[in-house]
Amino acid sequence: MGAEKRSRGWCGWFLVLLILAVVAAAVVVTVKKRSGHGGGGDEAAPVPGPPGAVQKKYADALKLATQFFDIQKSGKLEDNPISWRGNSALKDGSDADIDLSKGMFDAGDHMKFGFPLAFTATVLSWAILEYGDQMNAVNQLETARGSLKWITDYLINAHASDNVLYIQVGDPDLDHKCWERPEAMTEKRPLTQVNTSTPGTEVAAETAAAMASASLVFKTVDSTYSSTLLKHAEQLFTFADKYRASYSLSIPEVQTYYNSTGYGDELLWAASWLYHATGDQSHLEYVVQNGNKYANFGSPTWFCWDNKLAGTQVLLSRLSFFGANDLSSSIKSGLQSYRKTAEAVMCGLFPKSPTATTSRTDSGLIWVSEWNSLQHPVASAFLATIYSDYMLTSRTAKISCSGQTYRPSDLRKFAQSQADYVLGDNPIKMSYLVGYGDNYPQYVHHRGASIPVNAKTGCTDGFKWLNSTDPNPNVATGALVGGPFLNETYIDSRNNSMQTEPSTYNSALIVGLLSGLVTTSSVVQSFT
Repeated sequence: MGAEKRSRGWCGWFLVLLILAVVAAAVVVTVKKRSGHGGGGDEAAPVPGPPGAVQKKYADALKLATQFFDIQKSGKLEDNPISWRGNSALKDGSDADIDLSKGMFDAGDHMKFGFPLAFTATVLSWAILEYGDQMNAVNQLETARGSLKWITDYLINAHASDNVLYIQVGDPDLDHKCWERPEAMTEKRPLTQVNTSTPGTEVAAETAAAMASASLVFKTVDSTYSSTLLKHAEQLFTFADKYRASYSLSIPEVQTYYNSTGYGDELLWAASWLYHATGDQSHLEYVVQNGNKYANFGSPTWFCWDNKLAGTQVLLSRLSFFGANDLSSSIKSGLQSYRKTAEAVMCGLFPKSPTATTSRTDSGLIWVSEWNSLQHPVASAFLATIYSDYMLTSRTAKISCSGQTYRPSDLRKFAQSQADYVLGDNPIKMSYLVGYGDNYPQYVHHRGASIPVNAKTGCTDGFKWLNSTDPNPNVATGALVGGPFLNETYIDSRNNSMQTEPSTYNSALIVGLLSGLVTTSSVVQSFT
């Protein structure tokens, strides 16, 4: 009898405790839902220290990705590790008595397009400035810096005088009528320039951004070279701003390959980098005063070679995160507009955010364009990684996306999802980074990779290698190909340049992304 009472009493208390536990759990779940993703409520995550444990898959991929720059180098090569590449385009620029032999070929062709090449340099500089310590942890910093200098050496020579910038070497129509190794080129390679009569604001401003950002990279390595870069950057920005006109209108021929949709973003981008390089607040006054005209506040955009707004917004948000106490209240207020739009960009990337972009494949890859489809997801992931690290280093716990909150770890998770897709975590298990994994493209649309080193071909008879059914004899190691269609299919054919052609600027973006993911560390609070 007594035992029975005790048993029933225990069961009663058990039920009471069970109900309390359920209620408590519900409260916890409710609090978590209200506080957002990633856990931890309002408390900021700890600030990372020096580079930590290395993520092997990203380290392996980064070591491959940096090699594509060596494949793309023009000129007299120095200790080039690519066995099937040799000297090429040694007379580039000779028509104007300048040396334009260096630089890099744009993609699978042998053109030097200044607009995307300068973007390549700016992005690579940014990656080194944010993640140089992480690159160094896997012995890739010197490699990246050397590739950057190969481009900036060319850009310095291309800026022949204050208001003259050579923006293209080669005729794309002639170039694309040939399929040959760059070492065997004999065709004329005419030069194209912008100047006061035929201005090109976007290409001059992007080159200014490249020079300014690179000047920061080399500031502690070679101060003389750094000063030279900064001088060119300031001259080019003045030229770009004073003679405002789109190069696509001044030189209609450029519209076929790298048509510009406007120059306002490049002006803001260049001014932002010049502030970081000089500390001159007039450049911040410029971005604040011209923001309403050019910055597209409140409307997220895709970061790419043609549109620098999202990159500018993230770069300028750096100043809000890490404080700039000497700035005027009007500048601080103006910078907040850039940061808010940067947050809007981030909110669009989270798959379940109320403002999530619908521009995705079924497997979650950001997908905007069928041509070179991987540029946008890799660029977005690069920006997400940077923004995540700004939040971590400044101990910013969360961002709000129309009532939903997200933490730095959510941004990093998104960035990893895009990188992992590129490296083979996709429906067809294809690695789009050549040389990574066991299943990667074999028919990359790339002249040098497709033709045997000992082949003797001229301009047109080399097309037999374009049309060959054999895999490329030379591996374009580290090339990031164009990528999948929206339905996540990929046709590995040399004639399918839409999907199989790599580009130099894609390589800068994937190097930046992988450098950010290879390990974790706090970002520097100032580039100087």
